[in-house]
Amino acid sequence: MFDWMVWTTPVAIFFSCVVLMLIGMTVWEIKAPTALRKGWLPMRTTRGDRLFIGLLTAAYINLAFVGLGAKMAEWFKLEAEPSVWISFVASMLVLGLILRKG
Repeated sequence: MFDWMVWTTPVAIFFSCVVLMLIGMTVWEIKAPTALRKGWLPMRTTRGDRLFIGLLTAAYINLAFVGLGAKMAEWFKLEAEPSVWISFVASMLVLGLILRKG
């Protein structure tokens, strides 16, 4: 079923984190319904809105990193492409920032 996708450890961990966040946010929403609030995003958002925006941002960070990996190795004169763990950590930090402050 999933033969078309390359399931590396970082990819599996990334999707596992997404699933765990969705489950956690669903339980949290049932226990304590959210209200609109204004953070530094240009609109009033709920937790779910911020999660969606954060997940999109995390996906774009990972895609950009994978797409530019060969170029980064060339630009910075690296022997190999940088590890995708760097983009995973960066995207999770940005996601956490958006959830907390957005």
